[in-house]
Amino acid sequence: MATYRVVMASSPDLEFFFDPICPFAWVTSRWVVEVAQQLDVSIEWKFIALAIVNEDTDYSKFPPAYPSLHGLGRRLLRVAAAARAEGGNDAVAALYNAAGERMHHDGVSVAVFGGEPIPENLIAEVVAAAGLDASLAIAADDESWDVLLREETELSLSRTGRDVGTPILTFAPGTDREASLFGPVISSIPRGAAALELWDAVQTLARTPGFAELKRSLRDPLSFD
Repeated sequence: MATYRVVMASSPDLEFFFDPICPFAWVTSRWVVEVAQQLDVSIEWKFIALAIVNEDTDYSKFPPAYPSLHGLGRRLLRVAAAARAEGGNDAVAALYNAAGERMHHDGVSVAVFGGEPIPENLIAEVVAAAGLDASLAIAADDESWDVLLREETELSLSRTGRDVGTPILTFAPGTDREASLFGPVISSIPRGAAALELWDAVQTLARTPGFAELKRSLRDPLSFD
């Protein structure tokens, strides 16, 4: 597995707010990891729960799998919160890596979206794949972690407005250069020089006074390679 700097003695270069069930957040996360490997960027992994973002949403307007997938995301984030309490940011990174591989590369999210049940031992398998203590899996049903999930969800939305999803990126948090955006929403992972070009462009947009939105609804098929 590639290594990159994720534990910070002071403020990180980037705060990345994610819900592990979102495939677009996963693609964007692999892009920022690619950037981190080239530029020694420090990443702090933080939480935004789509189940909390959408708790007042009428799910009847969406595909039937949405409530169960959002619920699974919340349960995985509870485990991530417990992992952070024990092992810090490195543990969250390991859990997100394992969850992303299982959910997106292995096709669990697509299968559930298509009507299949969530695999019974999914969370235990993710914890094991992350190399973390098996007991962390019980946090999935511990609602006391929802206080932290709500706190970080609200923090992320306070920086971008509420009409967004995942991921939310905050560059240079806690400094006079702090800037946040939802996205970028990308269908494939930029590599090499292309990754750095996008990094520079997104930071420029985030720091441009008055900038709010760019959007293109045409999308290529998702690719996790």
